[in-house]
Amino acid sequence: MSNKIKITLPDGSVKEFDKGVTGHDIAMSISEGLARNVLSTKVNGQVWDSTRPINEDAHIQLLTWNDPEGQNTFWHSSAHLLAEALEDMYPGIKFGIGPPIANGFYYDVDFGDKELQGEELEKIEQKMLELARQKNEYKRSEISKKEATEYYQKKGDEYKLELIEGLNDGEITFYQQGNFTDLCRGPHIPHTGYIKAVKLLNIAGAYWRGDEKRKQLTRIYGITFPKQKELKEYLELLEEAKKRDHRKLGKEMELFAFSEKVGLGLPLWLPKGTMLRDRLENFLKKAQVKAGYQPVITPHIGNKELYITSGHYEKYGKDSFRPIAAPSDDDSKSDEEYLLKPMNCPHHCEIYKTKPRSYKDLPLRLAEFGTVYRYEQSGELHGLTRVRSFTQDDAHIFCRPDQVKEEFIKVIDLVLFVFNSLGFEDFVTQVSLRDPDNREKYIGGDEVWDKAEKSIIEAAEEKGLKTVIELGEAAFYGPKLDFMVKDALGRSWQLGTIQVDYNLPERFKLEYVGADNSKHRPVMIHRAPFGSMERFVAVLIEHCAGNFPLWLSPEQVAVLPISEKYADYANKVYSELEANDITGFIDHRDEKIGRKIRDAEINKIPYMLIVGEQEAAEEKVSIRKHGEGDVGNMSLEDFKSFFNQKVTDSIENK
Repeated sequence: MSNKIKITLPDGSVKEFDKGVTGHDIAMSISEGLARNVLSTKVNGQVWDSTRPINEDAHIQLLTWNDPEGQNTFWHSSAHLLAEALEDMYPGIKFGIGPPIANGFYYDVDFGDKELQGEELEKIEQKMLELARQKNEYKRSEISKKEATEYYQKKGDEYKLELIEGLNDGEITFYQQGNFTDLCRGPHIPHTGYIKAVKLLNIAGAYWRGDEKRKQLTRIYGITFPKQKELKEYLELLEEAKKRDHRKLGKEMELFAFSEKVGLGLPLWLPKGTMLRDRLENFLKKAQVKAGYQPVITPHIGNKELYITSGHYEKYGKDSFRPIAAPSDDDSKSDEEYLLKPMNCPHHCEIYKTKPRSYKDLPLRLAEFGTVYRYEQSGELHGLTRVRSFTQDDAHIFCRPDQVKEEFIKVIDLVLFVFNSLGFEDFVTQVSLRDPDNREKYIGGDEVWDKAEKSIIEAAEEKGLKTVIELGEAAFYGPKLDFMVKDALGRSWQLGTIQVDYNLPERFKLEYVGADNSKHRPVMIHRAPFGSMERFVAVLIEHCAGNFPLWLSPEQVAVLPISEKYADYANKVYSELEANDITGFIDHRDEKIGRKIRDAEINKIPYMLIVGEQEAAEEKVSIRKHGEGDVGNMSLEDFKSFFNQKVTDSIENK
């Protein structure tokens, strides 16, 4: 037998190496500089340690800090370094899990009776850097379930023992660096010396395995970099992100609020926030009507049987609010149960069934700004980005199989129109497909899934979208195209989504009469350009730091009288603006004009109209623009024309 294997590189070139070659060896054969920067290796689609031997023909990609998988490897290894430092400083502690996350990593730790204090984080950082300088290798070893169990029994770590219970013999690996050993599937960087900069960001509580009935562990969040300069830049970005935090700006700008008496994760939209939200809704409703959508409204609750039919109860039952029993009296069935709706699609399927449908009726596009409810755990709630009540800009297109690709492309066009109108110009599309190794988590057969996945991939290619394919990220009923949008700080958010579904029409027995006079199943396309109003508004606030496009701003002008003497003229100015659909307010407070201007600037009012003796005499207004200063004096008629042109520009220039 040959001792050689063929390695195919991303550019399609093929090289021969001896069996047992590692990613690091392959990098060295290309250049020493590349080898120094390789963090891990993707082998036939799976990420491995760059030091792990490859013994058969493979397609490989050498991963560096510039690759998301390379950063994940770096941060996963950093979590192990954190655990090593903690075990050295606090003997006897126990460990849960320590995964990489979007920016950095965390580790869940049981400190016993000790409560970790924030001031201790700096000492832990120093210990991590001290251990990193030792350049200890991350050594992978395959271990039997019996050996793994005995190791953690001796160590007395019940969390790792519980994790081992769910693993199969023959698939368990340990990683060791220095004096620390952890249960882990990997991969990891070659050695700790790659980690040059460390920052532990904060401490939080986290229930073991997300179960509020289990013990609460201490979750330590951190981030690391291969260069100190990169950490400095990241911390500066964090400071800017704090200024843009939608929770902070939402409170300051009086857009939304939360009340413990109303309930955690249930947002209250204040008047200004409601105006902002209404403008977004009306903007999309207008675009939808042009695109042939028909508005519908469905109830906030549904019979439990509806969600059993759709499959939502089986998949999301534990995340739904508990069933509501019908009142018990002589006229009601004692076994009636209702749920707050977790999704709008089952209701729309029932609307489709209200009358017979012909192939000539399709596509049928039903749209609803429908509020849905999911029971998110309290520790996962976060402002408007993770709530228990949210409104989806939902629509479902029922079409013939031969119309799927065309309809999908039309939805892509609608999503791009929304993003361009609101300044989200930097995005990639994620094609979310089935996990080929875990098909039992999805409903429907392979044939319909293959058709749906093919339609999405072809539509994305035809539109020339920049795409990445993610296995295992599909919805349980069908594949989807997710729009991953970058905000002004370079952070990625999942906003719009489009999904192809052959399964719900089957479950609900939806039909149409075809040209052959036979009955056929329609295909269902789910779509939501915003995703949800709550999440979209949160991202929009942080993207533009509260400086909304002029057409969207809930308060577009502030009329600022210099003193009480000019209140009547201020009222006249505002009345004329209001008649021209320009929104805002008059600041009648007994404050100096400098204070009024400062407050309007803080509240991010786009235009300030200052009125005093000269303005009242000449029937003019003195104009200031937020963030820029004086614009000049204008008559009220000229300002209205000027303002309307600026509104037009704020839409058309996107």
